[in-house]
Amino acid sequence: MSSSDTFVIVGAGMAGGKAAETLREEGFDGRIVLVGAEPHRPYERPPLSKDFLRGETEEPAWLQEDEGWYAANDVELRASSVAQSIDADAKAVVLSGGERLDYSRLLLATGGQPRALPVPGGDLDGVLLLRTIENSNTIRATFDGGGRLVVIGGGWIGCEVAASARQKGMDVTLVESLELPLLRVLGPELGAFYRDVHKDHDVDLRFGAGVEAIEGDGRAERVRLADGSTIDCAAVVVGIGVAPRTELLEDVARIDNGVVVDERLQSSVDGIFAAGDIANAAHPVFGRHVRVEHWANALEQGPAAARSMLGRDVSYDKVPYFFSDQYDVGMEYAGLHDPGSDELVVRGDMSSGEFIAFWLRGDTLVAGMNVNVWDVNEPIQALVHDRATVDRARLADPDVPLEEVSSSPAAG
Repeated sequence: MSSSDTFVIVGAGMAGGKAAETLREEGFDGRIVLVGAEPHRPYERPPLSKDFLRGETEEPAWLQEDEGWYAANDVELRASSVAQSIDADAKAVVLSGGERLDYSRLLLATGGQPRALPVPGGDLDGVLLLRTIENSNTIRATFDGGGRLVVIGGGWIGCEVAASARQKGMDVTLVESLELPLLRVLGPELGAFYRDVHKDHDVDLRFGAGVEAIEGDGRAERVRLADGSTIDCAAVVVGIGVAPRTELLEDVARIDNGVVVDERLQSSVDGIFAAGDIANAAHPVFGRHVRVEHWANALEQGPAAARSMLGRDVSYDKVPYFFSDQYDVGMEYAGLHDPGSDELVVRGDMSSGEFIAFWLRGDTLVAGMNVNVWDVNEPIQALVHDRATVDRARLADPDVPLEEVSSSPAAG
């Protein structure tokens, strides 16, 4: 790569911002254009459902605290700019205003789009999604008026928003179509644990409940469930997942649950890379393609994509990691498990609120989640990365150091 090359990054979130930062750190002295639809420099999204949402911090966690970093490092930050299309043959990105950005290498890091609730009244004022600073500010403003917040969706975003709203004194109803919160990602035992966490904080829990409509005169005033019951509310937050923003590459590169990329994070088109929420990446540890919608993946994958764009030898093998804070319950998760088939082994007493959950596939550790137990996630990540075979009794014994639960790395 030379100073005459132009690298364009579409998506100015964590993955895109970290990629731009890494390109300069790696010595790339060509042109870097960072295109972002939001009117902000890159920032971290996790606080938007936690401390920022509760008003405990005045600003989000900026990727670069110094707003002048981009100019000082000659990174062209195009905030409030939308990429309209990609001309792969001509190697150009077309912006919504018609400007064309020629590129030598292109990175797509466009993230995810929260799914809207497809019911009558789903577009009323007061029906809110959470993805951006502005979204978080709007939800926080509802806390000031008090009343009841209905949260639709018992995944991570829904649970975290419900917890933050309760901590700010709102009455909260959590509506989930499945029998437990977080059931798809954690399974019934851990889903029951988080059910009890919210129950202990007086959240009105409605499980196995479908939403029929949102009603009100111009804005959301009540939620009508499939059984005919209604819930009066001041506002509604919808947290039913996100869809990867892959539209720009739909007719350009291979799309299958995101942009399909290899271990180098390159798409099916030479010179076009993807990172973050949209990247369905070949993962050497798990032996299949993996798409991860979490902060740590964007934090690590953006730099890996940048090095790959520079021609470095890259094989992205980081173990997926995420964290969640709800009330006084903090957790970290590392790995990738199937709650429907992998075996659960628990170290400690779940009823105490301090434990580690492990998931095994055969004798191989595939994931671990530490709940209010700290300074253990790094060894868990190492065990998962090495595909370690473990002794169940030692794994469940709190007196056995995690470094001593493995008998030997699994083959492959």
